[in-house]
Amino acid sequence: MLPAVRRELAEGSVTDRSPQYGVGDASYRAAGGRGGITVLVDAFYRIMDELPQAQVIRRMHPNDLTESRDKLTRFLCGWLNGPSLFAEKYGPIKLPRAHAHLRVGPDERDAWLACMERAISEQDYAPDFADYLLRELGAPAQRIVVVSRDPL
Repeated sequence: MLPAVRRELAEGSVTDRSPQYGVGDASYRAAGGRGGITVLVDAFYRIMDELPQAQVIRRMHPNDLTESRDKLTRFLCGWLNGPSLFAEKYGPIKLPRAHAHLRVGPDERDAWLACMERAISEQDYAPDFADYLLRELGAPAQRIVVVSRDPL
């Protein structure tokens, strides 16, 4: 057991049964597996259509979101330590390169994260997992901003 976890157990801030997101498939399971992730992605794209501040990122997507939904669902499955479904269908994940042709700045990043935050809030996730998921999604979102400024 890691020293930090041992200390938290001793302090009573964590129990033996607390999921450790990011370890094994705990995050994938907390998201509800592929079915739960599909529901999250469907909510995400519905919110993208509804949220006025998200129209700039909606225009970056095709009218038919079928493939976008499939790619995001498959990406999130693997990213959350579930099966590598994206690679099985589309090949290796090259997240920054796949978005390098887009002009993504802080406003677009924030719009994307706002859609995801609302979609996450609609799910029946444990509050600590919802917080973890949104926080962790900030890293790839920021990486895309950096690549957009400095194309590969």
